[in-house]
Amino acid sequence: MIADGLAGARLMVIGEAPGAEEDRTGRPFVGRAGQLLDRMLAAIGLDRKAETPDRAAYITNIVFWRPLGNREPNSAEVASCLPLALRHIELARPRAILALGGVATKALLSTEAGITRVRGRWAALHLNGVEYPVLPSYHPAFLLRKPAGKAQAWADLLMLKTFLDAAA
Repeated sequence: MIADGLAGARLMVIGEAPGAEEDRTGRPFVGRAGQLLDRMLAAIGLDRKAETPDRAAYITNIVFWRPLGNREPNSAEVASCLPLALRHIELARPRAILALGGVATKALLSTEAGITRVRGRWAALHLNGVEYPVLPSYHPAFLLRKPAGKAQAWADLLMLKTFLDAAA
């Protein structure tokens, strides 16, 4: 399975690649980082298990397999998966995309800027005449390693909630 949550949700969350637990279960964001992501989404009233699009989150990754040694996906792996990820966005048609981490952000926004420089600022992804608002933020795995980033991630989530509430 390459995604989890309700297809048609207003929010699509896109991370980097599966980790060990995700690889084992076949679902994205189910390990410790996924548990943190679920708590983060719940804090703004969203849930991957919600049955209505206004409360749901649809979750996937840029790369759909676990890189050897659980390393960050390389440019070839990202390039091979990006067309499928972009088509996935077109089919899901979210109102907003939360890009988690540098790999997802760089791939979606075609930028070389690091996540610390672009997080917390809305950007646009244009696909076949449709503009998708993208909010880059820290990956939950990063927040587990560097809890000091949680305040900035919380600010990003509040910004996301404000946007989604206004778009409702």
